Amino acid sequence: MRKWSDLLGVELSAVSWKEKGISLLGGILSILFLVFFTGRCLHLPHATGLIASMGASAVLLFAVPHGQLSQPWPVLAGHGFSALIGVACARWIPDQTMAAAAAVGLSIGAMHSFKCIHPPGGATALTAVLGGPAVHALGFHFVLCPVLVNGLVMVTIAVVFNGFFTWRRYPAALAWKPAQPPSAPTHEQVISALRELDSFVDISEDDLIRLSRSLSDLQASARHPDTKKGPA
Repeated sequence: MRKWSDLLGVELSAVSWKEKGISLLGGILSILFLVFFTGRCLHLPHATGLIASMGASAVLLFAVPHGQLSQPWPVLAGHGFSALIGVACARWIPDQTMAAAAAVGLSIGAMHSFKCIHPPGGATALTAVLGGPAVHALGFHFVLCPVLVNGLVMVTIAVVFNGFFTWRRYPAALAWKPAQPPSAPTHEQVISALRELDSFVDISEDDLIRLSRSLSDLQASARHPDTKKGPA
């Protein structure tokens, strides 16, 4: 079973039911507010005022608030660059199939280049090409509204909602951080290790350092177990 679990990529997660419930609630409230905001404040129909990829962003912002892919820059720039590329491909590549493929591929390249990888951005690029007449009629205005407006609303909700929980404040830089012990890896060592791995890892540097320290403490405890005994 372990072999199949590894092959299928079943996540290693020790998250409590409380944390799962908070993530669930955050997802519900964020989409409810986004629908209300686009409909009541912007007076836009759901077809053009709300992009479906925000549902995927909600997963990251409320289930993995400290993940690198969930931070404000990846959310806003990832969606923004992808929307811009998607609209350009829809306008300038006559074949829709090629336009859709180019939009997603070029968006991945742009997100890598500008350090703003956000998977829902690929769906935003695809929406710009395949979203139908209502989306095409917006032209490059699609980038500003609804895409960037949606992104700003989602990030704002994430800041407010996660701010109620000290252990998951958002952005990750606002989360409580214990003082780094002397044995913690340095920034240069973390960068060197990531370059050696040469694959994107969705974890913040601070969380990576804390995880490394926790593993070191566990290994030390295993090597030197407490030998104290109580009274006979």
